[in-house]
Amino acid sequence: MYRIPSKIEGKQFELYKLEQELKPIGYSIGGGWDYDQGYFDFKMADDDGYQFLRVPFRPIEGALDSDGAIVELGTPFILTHVYQNDLDDYTGSGNVSASFDQFAEPKDEDADTPKKYIDFGKELVRELENILH
Repeated sequence: MYRIPSKIEGKQFELYKLEQELKPIGYSIGGGWDYDQGYFDFKMADDDGYQFLRVPFRPIEGALDSDGAIVELGTPFILTHVYQNDLDDYTGSGNVSASFDQFAEPKDEDADTPKKYIDFGKELVRELENILH
């Protein structure tokens, strides 16, 4: 994980309006959200794994699944996840239908982020700062 300090940290927005600003430029609410926190994700690349710029948010008024929820943004970061090149050694056991798992265990869930993605992530954060001023 590579954190990118930003002027958007601590800014507050209505979640719905924030989504309306960010979705058209490639962000989506990541699958790792719950009632206490969430993330806007921008997929930067998916070569030999994936790299996302992730912008965390937390509710400060209302619940994330309710109308009118107000959220506060956290520090953006780049998440790099590298896949295994070989078969997964840790699949389940049992009968064939229960033991088949098409998704390999990650080779490195928090891999080092290549410089080209750090530079790209910083550009994306500057873009966010301009949009969310």
